[in-house]
Amino acid sequence: MTRELVYTGFMSLDGVLDSPGGKAEGHRSGGWVMRTEFVPEAFSLKGEELADTTALMFGRRSYEAFAPIWRDSDDHAAYKDLPKFVVSSSLTDDALIDGWGPITILRSEDDVAKLKQTDGGAIYIHGSAELARRLSDADLIDRYNLLVFPVLLGAGKSLFGRSDRDEQTLRLRESATYSNGVAKLVYEVVH
Repeated sequence: MTRELVYTGFMSLDGVLDSPGGKAEGHRSGGWVMRTEFVPEAFSLKGEELADTTALMFGRRSYEAFAPIWRDSDDHAAYKDLPKFVVSSSLTDDALIDGWGPITILRSEDDVAKLKQTDGGAIYIHGSAELARRLSDADLIDRYNLLVFPVLLGAGKSLFGRSDRDEQTLRLRESATYSNGVAKLVYEVVH
């Protein structure tokens, strides 16, 4: 049995993942999650994921953004000792942040495929739009945990590529809608 690779993220209705938390990330409409009315139950998915997470995966840019903040964050304390994997062709070991548990650099999609064949539980990808798109195109993602926000952004980083590919069927595992217009969609990839 292989380890499950799960993408978890916030997405606009038109499929944009770019800059949900703020303008510092680059999108001119950055911070769109923060401008949506806060309804605690709409974010319960993030708490539920903690029980299932046995490792984290990031692309280089998301790792560099999250690691210094999450390492010292009480909200992310449960992640501190979990194994972390950063997929990057350029990141070096000396650039890894200290004090945030075991961190391994993977260099390619092939390395991710090999990791999935090891023992252990679910690996969660946070942020990392470009990495998620590459892994989706390589048919390596097993589940999508999405919170879809009622905004249209037009341009920005997308989870899914636009290149011609073989059809990939998804099965809806769980869904819910909330009073602020956010929809939770959990899809499993049918292999």
